[in-house]
Amino acid sequence: MNELKDITVALAGNPNCGKSSLFNALTGLHQKVGNFSGVTIERHEGYVDYNGYRIRFVDLPGTYSLTAYSPEELVTRHYLTMDRPDIVVNVLEGPNLERNLLLTTQLMEMEVELLVALNMFDEVQEQGIEIRDKQLQTLLGCHIVPTSAKKMEGLEALLDHVVRVYEGDIEIRKNKLAFRPELERAIEEIAGVLDLEPDFGGSNTRWLAIKLLENDKEIYSRVNRYPVWVKIELLLQQALQETEKMYASDPEVLITEDRHAFIRGAMKECVRLPEVRKVSLTDYIDRIVLNRVLGLPIFFFVVWLIFHMTFTLGTPLMEGLDMLFGAFASAIEPFLQNETVRSIVVDGIIAGVGGVLIFLPNIILLFIGLSFLEASGYMARAAFVVDKVMHRFGLHGKSFIPMITGFGCSIPAIMATRTLKSPSDRLATILIIPFMSCGAKLPVYVLLAGAFFPPAAAANVMFGIYMLGVVIGLLTALLLRSVVLEKESEPFVMELPPYRWPTLSSVFFQARIKAMMYVKKAGTVILFAVLVIWAVSNYPRSAELDKGLVAEIERIEQSSLDGEEIAVAVTAAQNRVSAAQLEYSIAGRAGRFIEPVIRPLGFDWRIGVALVTGLAAKEIVVSTMGTIYSLGEVDEDSTELKTILRNDSSFDQAIALSLMVFVLLYIPCVAAIGVMQKEIGRWKPVLFYSVYAMTVAWVASFITYNAARFLMN
Repeated sequence: MNELKDITVALAGNPNCGKSSLFNALTGLHQKVGNFSGVTIERHEGYVDYNGYRIRFVDLPGTYSLTAYSPEELVTRHYLTMDRPDIVVNVLEGPNLERNLLLTTQLMEMEVELLVALNMFDEVQEQGIEIRDKQLQTLLGCHIVPTSAKKMEGLEALLDHVVRVYEGDIEIRKNKLAFRPELERAIEEIAGVLDLEPDFGGSNTRWLAIKLLENDKEIYSRVNRYPVWVKIELLLQQALQETEKMYASDPEVLITEDRHAFIRGAMKECVRLPEVRKVSLTDYIDRIVLNRVLGLPIFFFVVWLIFHMTFTLGTPLMEGLDMLFGAFASAIEPFLQNETVRSIVVDGIIAGVGGVLIFLPNIILLFIGLSFLEASGYMARAAFVVDKVMHRFGLHGKSFIPMITGFGCSIPAIMATRTLKSPSDRLATILIIPFMSCGAKLPVYVLLAGAFFPPAAAANVMFGIYMLGVVIGLLTALLLRSVVLEKESEPFVMELPPYRWPTLSSVFFQARIKAMMYVKKAGTVILFAVLVIWAVSNYPRSAELDKGLVAEIERIEQSSLDGEEIAVAVTAAQNRVSAAQLEYSIAGRAGRFIEPVIRPLGFDWRIGVALVTGLAAKEIVVSTMGTIYSLGEVDEDSTELKTILRNDSSFDQAIALSLMVFVLLYIPCVAAIGVMQKEIGRWKPVLFYSVYAMTVAWVASFITYNAARFLMN
């Protein structure tokens, strides 16, 4: 069997140009997801075997330019300059060619082996746009292949061009973007000096010179460490003086002007737009969804619809998974003779990890909904609609998307803040996301609201808890802007792409990525956490309690009870001893230790234990309460646990409300804290957030508990 030749291809393009759809269409299921080196930006990589070649595609982050302003821009240009792929495919959105060409001009400056995929070509034809592709090829200095990822058209031609460009079978004269003479002279002089420095051997010194004239901070810090910097600084000052004298402007502005001038010329020469622009479907829809009166109600309806779909369709699937894990635990239990091993596997791993994984259907459905909104173009409108409201609280319009995602899971929500360019916007959004009610908190609400409130009131209570999280989050953002962070948010310029019907493969791919992150969380951090919690909840053990249990079981078995009554009595005795052992364990002692602090909130040591275990994952709060109340393993639908809580004289509506508020606001699970630190890159803001969240949770619960007590009395 002949070995396949490897070709590495980078896909570069603007956001919403269909780049990821093209990547999915080309690579199918042969994909993997990781991170770019040293940063937390996702790296999607896949391959396709074609005519004796294994073509590896790397889907670079969507970016409008190659400056050093955002992590996405830096990642893209680092990959292009350091990893040096064999070919760069620049994906252009055909109907919006002029805007997309700005990135193309910067790729031309890098002198990479370029190939253009003119994507959404079917829409170009439908809109009656005429593109003289031969002439445009000459101007760009590379071949252009019309494609439609949505209709799977042009893919084979693109692969064929990749192979032929790699093998040098087709050649086209590379066109160098020429700037005005004063800039060209400065570029040539600076590049000439850089060529003399051995450490820049192999580098594209022309591109470095352009970046230096653009005041690119990263290139500045890279070059000024070398002796040639003395000469280069002099040349930069000369260039600045000359352009100031001739154009009353600096080189950075003039370089941008020249790029746009080239683009305008190319558009004039190669593209003919329809003389009479038809009112498109996008225009009609935008007149409704961006309407000042209707915009917000439509937005809230869409969000409600997504959540309704998530929980309506997801609940039966969750119940099915719950039964599956229960059956698996029952099936494996007889094979585990050692009591400790059986407890670790059944009560620790299966119960703990299974309790997290049963929420997977809801996570998948939520992300299918969000991916659909994003791919269809509505998500951008939603951000536009809420931008004015968000700015009043010091947040960016784009912050709304991570906040909404936070209702599903804080981890992907925190990672979704990467779309925010301003570090202070991003930090503010990250710090308020945990106040949103993630799916893991839902079981606690369902249990307590169902136990202490009639069905109609329970729904209102849960809605109120969700809204309280949003209000606390917005007020926190306002406080952060007023006291800690920069007051000015990044100017909001949200691109409004035309509405498109998303491809199912793209929607499901995005949902699959998020679901895998959730599964990874369950299989790593939560697995470790549940094992730790199992250990602190089971050790040390009281030998006296175990002896007492053995004696009681013997007494029950020797009694006059029938077989079924004996089984019930033995189970009850075992559950009582389990509860007593939990109180004797490290977790129980921790609950006792913090009891004086949480007593003003109406909580006793048992709730303290549940809150401690809830640090691993909020879902564990419910199962811990089942153990404390001697019921063994239970979930939020357990009628028995609800009945016991209702009949517990130390539990009432005020405590239930106080507990729901505390679970809503106190620090999220350990996995979310880990992701928060990774995204921020420092521990100090995370520690600040942890202290702040615990304080807010305590104060809000205290107010809730006492206000509820006052109203009930």
